[in-house]
Amino acid sequence: MQINDAMRVDLIRVAHLMADAARPETLRLFRHVDLSADNKLTDGFDPVTEADRAAERAMRGVLAQERPDDAVLGEEFGHQPGTSGLTWVLDPIDGTRGYISGTPTWGVLISVADEMGPVFGLIDQPYIGERFIGGFGQAELVGPHGVMPLRTRKTVALAQATILTTFPEVGTAREMAAFQAVAGQCRLTRYGMDCYGYALVATGQVDLVIEAGLAAYDIQAPIAVVTAAGGVVTDWNGAPVHEGGRALAAANADIHAAALAILRDVMHG
Repeated sequence: MQINDAMRVDLIRVAHLMADAARPETLRLFRHVDLSADNKLTDGFDPVTEADRAAERAMRGVLAQERPDDAVLGEEFGHQPGTSGLTWVLDPIDGTRGYISGTPTWGVLISVADEMGPVFGLIDQPYIGERFIGGFGQAELVGPHGVMPLRTRKTVALAQATILTTFPEVGTAREMAAFQAVAGQCRLTRYGMDCYGYALVATGQVDLVIEAGLAAYDIQAPIAVVTAAGGVVTDWNGAPVHEGGRALAAANADIHAAALAILRDVMHG
């Protein structure tokens, strides 16, 4: 579908309205001594809190008022069909494990996609007060220190790179081996950032994020933000990854190619 200038302005406006609506719902319970979490899994631990649900309800309320014809895909309340050709993809708290642990690297993920994938996205960190914006010609961070452009690093050699992933286990044994093969070539490896890791790629602080087992709502906003800042986000075969799965986010095409070659070698070797 064609997205004209007026529609772009409106989509940006509504995305910010949703982020503004989600912020108080996430902050209300963050680091609250009585915060409880339900487990979505019978085998393992995938927590969800009332803050997750309340934030998604708040965002869906904005959409019902402002853009009722758009489809919605949210982590907590699933898919709602629409007729406009656009889909809002929402993760009310990406990093709920971090949220219930009191760490500030979780975030609210908001993106809007057409049939080709995300066209605009936000990574919002309410506690720090940072909002990372990407798409429609925008690539900026708005936060307590003002507004700054987002621009990825130009690192070429893996030997100089910083790489992130959320869980040391990464995924299956082979997926973990593939990540470790790349990380073994990098200068510095860090863990546990959730969506904030992608924001750090966009700000030029790190070079790579490699993850597996993602859903669409985990990756679509990061795709929009990282690519707007000059980075590359694909799956581990170099194909689009907006439906989720294995993601490789890189600061530039050179470092992406270097990491991708190793991932392919391990996964298909």
